[in-house]
Amino acid sequence: MTIKQFARLCGCNPQTLRYYDHVGLLKPIKVDQWSGYRYYEEEQALDFVKIKNLQTAGFSIEEIKALLGKDHSAVREAFDAKIAEQEKRLREIHAIRQSYLAEMKQLQEKIRKAKDIITLTMREYDAQTEFGIDAAQYEGLIDMVSGFFDNTLPNDLTRFDLDGFLEGGKARSGRKPIDFLKDADYQLLYEKHGWDYVKDFLDDIGALEGGGEYALCFRLNESKTARSTAFANTVLGILLLKNPGRRKTLACEVEKSEDGKNHFWFLKKKSLLEQSPSIRYNEPG
Repeated sequence: MTIKQFARLCGCNPQTLRYYDHVGLLKPIKVDQWSGYRYYEEEQALDFVKIKNLQTAGFSIEEIKALLGKDHSAVREAFDAKIAEQEKRLREIHAIRQSYLAEMKQLQEKIRKAKDIITLTMREYDAQTEFGIDAAQYEGLIDMVSGFFDNTLPNDLTRFDLDGFLEGGKARSGRKPIDFLKDADYQLLYEKHGWDYVKDFLDDIGALEGGGEYALCFRLNESKTARSTAFANTVLGILLLKNPGRRKTLACEVEKSEDGKNHFWFLKKKSLLEQSPSIRYNEPG
């Protein structure tokens, strides 16, 4: 019978039969050398049923080929093995789902703790002396920083080391930081050394370009590094408030200075290659 007649017998379309022929599952009994027409025998419908059901059950083409010449007992055993395999996989998926839910809950708790710790350290910080902002301005800045944890952090957990915040309260994450001062992708825009307070020079930093990636590197005396978390979040928040409405990325690295003096470098990334800075805020805009 022709391919169309055989397709009607099997309850499929000719394209399916052509595909089975192409992959070597069900070859026509004859192909006319002049017209290219395919012809099948009625008995081949039994092979079609076997192929269709094995394929629907998730058997690979190679697995189906191996079973085509086997009797019903062998096919039934293959189905039993496939069922056992799928049941095992289903149990694994159930376990993964439970693990996922548990991990998400743990991460959410870490986010909440990190947010609480940073908010607390900022509220206990004397921002007016260091940065020259009044209490009302600082309260608004704290709310903005807290908002980053609510809106940005849950969608970008890989950029933050929450354990670093929880264990040490450091401005830098626990993973190995980028050495911005030695990174050839960054160019120095401004530097200041031997200063007393950030308010003395922060206005010297010009406007931040939209889409730019910037790094702030501080080497501070011991008294300032004791409040490094609040320090870093405050300076980042101030720069974002000074440059609203433009998307930008800010990284801040705070370390203790070797000479007991205060040092600052402000750099901009030349390329668009993504980095993993210590603290990063992405402001939409």
